[in-house]
Amino acid sequence: MIRLNCFFQAKKGKYSEALEAAILLTAKTQKHEGMVSYDVFESATRKDIFMFCETWESEEALAKHSATPEFKELVGIIEKCGDMKIEKMTL
Repeated sequence: MIRLNCFFQAKKGKYSEALEAAILLTAKTQKHEGMVSYDVFESATRKDIFMFCETWESEEALAKHSATPEFKELVGIIEKCGDMKIEKMTL
């Protein structure tokens, strides 16, 4: 299994736009084949931070997810709104 923790920090005034895209991406991704767990969490202490926590059955499932039109569109919106750091682990 593959685990990704994707930390996002918004540019000033861009948090709501990014979070809206993140929630939509989460809803669509939860239907993808090979997805074990996928959710987005807001920081309780910083109002400009959220995190995706995702677990995939395999690299192949993650690659298929990353190639979907909704991933490309919604991650593109999120990336324009701030900075993302990704931690990847094999379980």
